[in-house]
Amino acid sequence: MSYSAKEIWKEFARSKIALVGIGIIIVLLCMSFVAFVTIPAETFKEWNDPASWLVYPKSALPAWVNYFVPHKIPEHLILKPQEYRQESGGISVVTDVFVTDYKYDSFPSDFIYQYSAKYSGSPLIQLSVTRPDGASSVLMSSSLPYSTGDTTFQGMMFSTDNSMKKNVQNKLQFFFPVDSIPSQDLVFSNLDQNTVLKGLYVFKVTSYDVNGNMTFDQSKFVLGGKVYGLMGTDELRRDLAVGILWGTPLALFIGITVSIGSVVLGLLYGVFAGFKGKTTDEVMMRFNDIIYAMPALPLLIILAVTIGNSIFLIVGFLVVFGWVGIAKVSRSMSMQIKTLQYIEASKLMGQKDFKIIFKHILPQLLPYAFASIAISVPAAITTEAGLSFLGLGDPTFPTWGQILHDASVYGAADRGLWWWILPPGIMIALTGLAFVFIGHAMDSIVNPKLRR
Repeated sequence: MSYSAKEIWKEFARSKIALVGIGIIIVLLCMSFVAFVTIPAETFKEWNDPASWLVYPKSALPAWVNYFVPHKIPEHLILKPQEYRQESGGISVVTDVFVTDYKYDSFPSDFIYQYSAKYSGSPLIQLSVTRPDGASSVLMSSSLPYSTGDTTFQGMMFSTDNSMKKNVQNKLQFFFPVDSIPSQDLVFSNLDQNTVLKGLYVFKVTSYDVNGNMTFDQSKFVLGGKVYGLMGTDELRRDLAVGILWGTPLALFIGITVSIGSVVLGLLYGVFAGFKGKTTDEVMMRFNDIIYAMPALPLLIILAVTIGNSIFLIVGFLVVFGWVGIAKVSRSMSMQIKTLQYIEASKLMGQKDFKIIFKHILPQLLPYAFASIAISVPAAITTEAGLSFLGLGDPTFPTWGQILHDASVYGAADRGLWWWILPPGIMIALTGLAFVFIGHAMDSIVNPKLRR
């Protein structure tokens, strides 16, 4: 029995789990759109480049945990500057200002000023801070390497520098021993006791240049913390929210491509074998049985090791091993349909076999094909995730399985890094569940006996 699009939607509307499945898929599509629009393409390409994530914290909790703990954990902040330029006595003065309202109950792990400067000569750079209590101090001063012509210099100022601690001690009067206290703690502590001074901190980076042509580029102030972002970070300092978002379109691509490829190949193969019958059917189904009898996962592992682990090769392998079951069912359905009177009439009228298959038989199997596509998606996603978890996936793509593999390599479960494990696992489960719900609803349309 065939259904129009309107009738199919009516059947879906009667099924609550089908609507839930559609809702989950809409959310996944929105996440994919957000990934393409908000995350630069170079971030995707730099996923496995450690140098690209140096300004991020290592194994940081998600920032939202601060809503559930009594003592606020310092958040890792990457501050952007407000730039001011002025001339004073023939000297060009450029100031980058970084402002943060520090409201946490413990000290930051460190702070770093990172910059790229274009200049000539040898400008002086000075880092200073104004605290919430009004006290101010020059933290560090340095001259850039001398250059006779225009040049670009990339540099950093670290809170762990010994000169910074001496400058803070000389400028601020502390009423407690400071010998064993790091400089970042002194900058953020009360003067009378070693406790956090909360409030507004203003960090200024000022350059003095007699040539007047100095400019800052990619200037940022990194205030080190132990929580960051929506999903936290992993041992390699990567923002897991980027991996989860990019993993969404990749999972949909793998699941939908493999399921459509498998169903189309199996459908055509099975329908042709069932329609032709006799020797053709026997030979084709024996080949089907050979493929069906092969252990798919061990063979996938061998192929990934010997041929390659490109994500496109993996998709191809999954299609090769995914069509055999579809072929058996479609062959059985084709053998029933070809006995109908209008098929016999088409043969008597001299219609070619391929025309009968594509015009009269395949349209009858479309509801079954749609249901099979929906049901096949979770298997493709979990198989790819399993290969990636074993270290046989494509390492250049941040798939959910690859994230779980990295978590396993660095012992995330033993170390209690739950934010590295749960999000990709939940996303795999939710994506599979959504397509299972839709496949169940489609199965009810295909098989009237399952409808109430």
